[in-house]
Amino acid sequence: MNQQALSSFIWSVADLLRGDYKQSDYGKVILPFTVLRRLDCVLEATKAAVLAECAEKEKMGLNPEPFLLRKAGQSFYNTSPMDMRKLMGDQDHIRENLFAYIQAFSPSARDIFERFDFYSQIDRLAKSGLLYQVTERFANFELHPESVSNAQMGLVFEELIRKFAEISNETAGEHFTPREVIRLMVNLLFIEDDDILAKPGVVRTIYDPAAGTGGMLSIAGEYLEEHNPKARLTMFGQELNDESYAICKADMLIKGQDVANIIAGNTLSDDGHPHKKFDYMLSNPPFGVEWKKVEKEVQKEREQKGFNGRFGPGLPRISDGSLLFLLHLISKMRLSAEGGSRFGIVLNGSPLFTGGAGSGESEIRRYVLENDLLEAIIGLPTDMFYNTGISTYIWILTNRKPEHRKGLVQLIDASSFWQKMRKSLRSKRKELSEEHIAEITRLFGQFTEAQLALVLDAEGKELVRHVMTSSYTKPAAPAGGKVKIVPISRIFKNDDFGYRTITVERPLRDEAGKIALGSKGKLKGKPQPDSSLRDTENVPLSEDVETYFKREVLPHAPDAWIDHEKTKVGYEIPFNRHFYVFEPPRPLEEIDADLKVVTDRILAMIGGLSA
Repeated sequence: MNQQALSSFIWSVADLLRGDYKQSDYGKVILPFTVLRRLDCVLEATKAAVLAECAEKEKMGLNPEPFLLRKAGQSFYNTSPMDMRKLMGDQDHIRENLFAYIQAFSPSARDIFERFDFYSQIDRLAKSGLLYQVTERFANFELHPESVSNAQMGLVFEELIRKFAEISNETAGEHFTPREVIRLMVNLLFIEDDDILAKPGVVRTIYDPAAGTGGMLSIAGEYLEEHNPKARLTMFGQELNDESYAICKADMLIKGQDVANIIAGNTLSDDGHPHKKFDYMLSNPPFGVEWKKVEKEVQKEREQKGFNGRFGPGLPRISDGSLLFLLHLISKMRLSAEGGSRFGIVLNGSPLFTGGAGSGESEIRRYVLENDLLEAIIGLPTDMFYNTGISTYIWILTNRKPEHRKGLVQLIDASSFWQKMRKSLRSKRKELSEEHIAEITRLFGQFTEAQLALVLDAEGKELVRHVMTSSYTKPAAPAGGKVKIVPISRIFKNDDFGYRTITVERPLRDEAGKIALGSKGKLKGKPQPDSSLRDTENVPLSEDVETYFKREVLPHAPDAWIDHEKTKVGYEIPFNRHFYVFEPPRPLEEIDADLKVVTDRILAMIGGLSA
C-alpha cells in the first residue's frame, strides 16, 4: 500500500468521529493516534527485553533509563506491560489504561503527546463513547518499520496534515514542502561537497528554522545515507506549530536523532539554538505573512546588537517576514575559516526586487551580494506548492564559494521544468520529475550559461527539447516548424544587480523666470532647488554617474544638477527580465487574413439564420 492509500485508510477513522466531532477537529484525534501507533510498532520487537531490564535495574536500585534505551535500540522506550493491542482486552478501563500507557513512555516521547494535547482528546472520546472503537481501529493498522519505512511514514504524516488543513480551511503549505522540491534543494546543497561527504566517519550538522514535520531534515538524511552509509548527519530544527513539532519530534525519535535538538517556539522572537552554527541549512519559511507579532523582539535585538545580532543588515516591511529567516540563517553560518556553511531557502518573488534603494529589503540584498554570499537562484514553476500558485525561488547561499564562483551569481530559470500531476492537490498541479531534478542539478553543478531549444511543429506544438551549453549545436527545425531558443542559465557579477539612486534637482524660478538663489547656509549664492521638479534616476554600479548624467539627463534638462548628499546605493535582482525573450508580433497581413476568415464565417452564420 502506497503512502497516499495508507493515509486515506487511516483518515477513514473520521467516519467514527462524524457527529461527535466537527470536521475541523478530526485531525486532533487522527494525528496523535497515528504517532502513538507508529511508536507502538517501533518498540514491539524489544518490548519484552525492556520490561525485563527495567525490573532488574529497579531491583538493584539503579536508574534504569540508560539501560532501557540500549535495550530498546531507540532513543525512547515504554515501561508499560501494555501495548495498543493489549489495551483492547479491557474495554471498561480503556481510558485509564491508555493514560497509563502514554505515561510509561520516556519523557521525550511523552512531550509529543502533550504538544498534541492528547489527554484532552482521550477524555472527549471517552465521554462520547468512542475511545474503545477509535483505539481498536488504530491498533489494527500495520505501521511497523518493516512494512512502512521512515520515508514512507513521513509522507503519510504530511498527507494527513494536508487533509486536516484542507478540511479545516487552513494553509497546508505552512507545514510542509513538496518532496521533489526538497530533493532538488538537497541536491544543490550537497553537490559541491560529494567528495567530502563520501569520506568514512564524516559528521555534519543540518538545521531547519521552520522545520514543519521534519521533511527537509529527513530527505537530507536519506541523501547522505544513500551516498555514504557511514556518514552521520546531526539534525537540528525549530517549529512553531505544536502539531507539526510533535510529528517532527516523533520522526527524529524513530531515526535515533537527539530530540533535544528539535525546539518548539518562534524562531524569530526566541532563537532555540542561540549559540550554534551549522554546516548546512534548509528552510521554506512562511512568505507573505506579516511579522507584527514579533516586531517588538526583532526591533529590540537589532537596536541592541546591530550586526552582532541577526538583523543588523536591515528589516523588511512588516507584511512579509521571509527575509528575516534569511538573515537568521546567515547568522548561523560557520566562519569560512572553520569550514563555512551552505544553505538553501525557498522564497517568493518579492525579496528579489521589493523596496527601493535604502529600504530594508534592498539593504538585506546589498549585504548578501557585497559579502559574496549568494551562489545561485533557481526559479521554480508556478503551481508547485499546496497553498499557492505564485512563482517561487530557491536561493542558495554560502560563505565558502569555490574559486570559479567567487564574485558571481548564477540564475537558473527552471519554470518550464515540470510535468502535470495525475491529480491536483489544492494549488499544486505540477511536479518535478527525477529527470527535471537531475537536469537542474547538472546546470548548477556545471556553472555555465545555457539555453533551452524547443523544437516546435507547424502548429506550435512542442516535439522535443534540448538543453544547450557551449558544446551543443542548435537542432534543425522540422518542416513548417521552428526552433525556439530561450536562456535558462545565466551568470552575473554581484555588482550587476547594484545601482545608485541619484537625486536630480532643477532650479527654482521666480515669476520673471529668473533662477532664485539661496541667501544663507550651504545654498548661499547657489540656485535653490524646486521640489516640484525633483526627480530620481537609477544608475547601474557598473556605470560612472557623471557620464550617465551627461548622456541621459542634461540633454533634456540643461539646468539640472545632482544632489550627491542624497545618493543611495540599492540592489535588486530582476530575475524575469534576465530571461525575457522578445517575440515580434505577426505581420499585419497575417492578422488581417485571420480576421477576414473569422468575419466571413460570422457573416455566413448570420446569413444562414436570416434565410
